[in-house]
Amino acid sequence: MLKKIRETIRKAAPKASEAVHYGVPTFLLDGYLVHYGAYKSHIGFYPTPGAIVAFENELSKYERSKGAVKFPLKTPMPLSLISKIVKYRVKQNSIKVKSSKNKIINKRGDL
Repeated sequence: MLKKIRETIRKAAPKASEAVHYGVPTFLLDGYLVHYGAYKSHIGFYPTPGAIVAFENELSKYERSKGAVKFPLKTPMPLSLISKIVKYRVKQNSIKVKSSKNKIINKRGDL
């Protein structure tokens, strides 16, 4: 199951790098994208609190907290939803980076 999740994330964010942070696999692109990990009865998926809010309706049938979702191992893994969330995170990080660069340029007076 972890391999399928990794493949799904890789397809949704092909430019992302991989690492281990907080003891779990992590994808990075302009900052953290998502973390995920296997547990006894579920897959923990950590896409940030903003993504949890943005996909609240789609995630409503899963146990979740501020920044985490538990996908039970006994049910089919929502790979298309994971892909949508990762693409959302890529866009959010890109916006954040562009905004930060614009602030730096404006402070220098280059515009």
